[in-house]
Amino acid sequence: MKKRSAIKNIFALAVALTAAGARAETYEATWESLDARPVPQWWREAKFGIFVHWGPYAVPAFAPTNEGKFSWDCYAEWYQGFLLKGKAPFLKHHAVHYGTAPYGNFAASFTAANFDAEAWADLFRKAGAKYVVLTSKHHDGYALWPSPESPYYNAVAMGSGRDLAGEFCRAMRRAGLKRGFYYSMLEYANPLYPGIRDGRPSPAALSIEEWNRRVNLPQLKELAETYEADIIWPDGEWDYESSRHCSKEFLAWLFNSSKVRDTVVVNDRWGKECRGRHGGHYTTEYALEGGDTSGDNARHPWEECRGIGNSFGFNRYETVADYMSRERCVETLVHCVSRGGNLLLNVGPTADGRIPAIMQDRLLAMGRWLAVNGEAIYAAERWADAPKDFAARKIYFTRKADALYMTVFAKDLAQVTVPGLDGVARVGLLGADCTVAWRESEDGLTVTFPMFAAGAAPVEFAPVFKIEWTPAKGKANLDK
Repeated sequence: MKKRSAIKNIFALAVALTAAGARAETYEATWESLDARPVPQWWREAKFGIFVHWGPYAVPAFAPTNEGKFSWDCYAEWYQGFLLKGKAPFLKHHAVHYGTAPYGNFAASFTAANFDAEAWADLFRKAGAKYVVLTSKHHDGYALWPSPESPYYNAVAMGSGRDLAGEFCRAMRRAGLKRGFYYSMLEYANPLYPGIRDGRPSPAALSIEEWNRRVNLPQLKELAETYEADIIWPDGEWDYESSRHCSKEFLAWLFNSSKVRDTVVVNDRWGKECRGRHGGHYTTEYALEGGDTSGDNARHPWEECRGIGNSFGFNRYETVADYMSRERCVETLVHCVSRGGNLLLNVGPTADGRIPAIMQDRLLAMGRWLAVNGEAIYAAERWADAPKDFAARKIYFTRKADALYMTVFAKDLAQVTVPGLDGVARVGLLGADCTVAWRESEDGLTVTFPMFAAGAAPVEFAPVFKIEWTPAKGKANLDK
């Protein structure tokens, strides 16, 4: 017994020393130091996360749909901001349906009456997602947890009477999903916020430094410490530089002293000069629709965020034309991973907490595809030597060690030739126990697609071919 106890003590000491070694790095409050912190490996391997935009803006749930085409004005979660800016479609809609009632009244109708965090977690797990990011507080300033800095305008004090962030965290943890929080650094109509969101400054406004000390930093620390967030995802940073947001000081605390210092993931939205330059992973937003592409960087971890429709917040006026198809949802994920990025795909629940059926349908379709082809996505990397024109042909590549994965969304192809490949040992089709015909020539590797009887293919769209070599040949092909 004593010998066994001694072994246990030695093991515990080794674990403690290993953990201490992992935290040996001390980060200073400078971008040079903070940027040297690696993005945690769990996030780099996860590839697929779910974004959830949920707040009082889900009560009016309105934005123009722009005939199915993307536009920044399609964001329903910006309802209050567009009212303050005098955007005609929003002013007209509000006058017709709500008269002169202030936006703040929507909080009382944000009941979350049908919110079931366990059902959300089950859906996201079945979708194949590995992490989930919830809007703890959007630009309207409404907090989904009982924040002392938002004492009268939060989900416990007004609306549901529940700590929605807490329920979310517990359910995601039980489902084995990493969880985190979006957090807005600005508040549209808070008289203390030093911004000009309605054409005039507030006479009660604090300095931006004092605003951060009194509101943003305490709330961010609470999300990290009380809720032990795996992800801190700020936004609304664009009014001020990171030095005035006190961002570097916060990140130094987060990486050195917080409960989540070793595992927490952050983005690049810490000041108006930061996107694509400083922070953790870089971010893009509707980049494939011609939106912000500043964070798309082949040499640095990055993440695309977008909705299944053209809005992040629920927009009851969107039609089927505004939503991506099942196949396009999967292709968006594959496209991002093939370029070295992650996908944070958004759902916008209704005010009572239901995830719309069309969004559930799209997520479950992604889960079915990933159940067969996840090997080509999770922990996969960009293939730097992928033929430049193949993405335009809807053929995408990802890679691991000594294998290459070719995902084909192109239609009516009998075969495809990949230039520059030789020394191949085997070509297979994920999810299918069948022979795949292939040959090498001076033109490269030609793969002939197998034929399946109706309904017998391993997936409803986008087969994935796995190309393998001997280790030496694979190294030569993949790391030119």
